[in-house]
Amino acid sequence: MKICVTSKGSDLDAPTVPHFGRCKFFLIVDPDTMEFEAIGNNQGSASGGAGVQAAQQVIGKGINVLVTGSVGPNAFTLLESEGIEMNIFSGGSVKEAIDAFNSGSLESIDAPNSAGKSRR
Repeated sequence: MKICVTSKGSDLDAPTVPHFGRCKFFLIVDPDTMEFEAIGNNQGSASGGAGVQAAQQVIGKGINVLVTGSVGPNAFTLLESEGIEMNIFSGGSVKEAIDAFNSGSLESIDAPNSAGKSRR
């Protein structure tokens, strides 16, 4: 399993970021081993379409789960079509987000919860 967590930094101690398409990094984490890969989000400063481009980027990494704060309608539709589970994490480090996922305490994102085009 691969979990993508939206982050300000490139390690497990980095703070999470609530805006999917506008985060600085995606951390792709194996929740069993805590091995991870940090991927820079080149779409974070895009004038439009950042969420869709970000979704395409993480789908290409074979993720099963996204942990973030908010997902806009276009990114949500794309992620949902790929069968990716989406969950809300309200704040803390990437490691804390993974721990919350492992404990089953995260709330599912069942519909877009951002209008999109938000800024950091």
